[in-house]
Amino acid sequence: MVENDTIRLLRECNAGVKMGITSLEEMIPEVNNQQLKTVLEKHLDTSREIMNQTYDRLSDCGDDGKEPNKLAKGMSWMKTNMKLAMEHSDSTIADLVTDGCDMGIKSLQRYVNMYQAADDSSKQLAKRLMDAEAHLRDSMRQYL
Repeated sequence: MVENDTIRLLRECNAGVKMGITSLEEMIPEVNNQQLKTVLEKHLDTSREIMNQTYDRLSDCGDDGKEPNKLAKGMSWMKTNMKLAMEHSDSTIADLVTDGCDMGIKSLQRYVNMYQAADDSSKQLAKRLMDAEAHLRDSMRQYL
């Protein structure tokens, strides 16, 4: 039988990656710099791949996943649109992406620590997502 911690960790990975995908899909059309757009689109592809892996793992466990928190999603949308309304630039987008990556990494690490009984493959999937977020965050430095 699958441990509850495994399902809980996979749900959080699933919700987190969905949140990131939604945010990127909102921001990419606003990007002017083609290099930045390419970096974001590549990360979006990676995120979709990880999301599909979390869906597959959750499905194997008989679970449907988890939607991102509506309040957090709404706050993210408001922050993005308010910042872009004040200064619509690629630098602002890079700043928003950097903040989002940092929040995602912190949340995922918190869940990895919380759900210590999760199986190793689920922890590795969470680490892969955190590594992808860290790579994207670091890629944003040149656009800040």
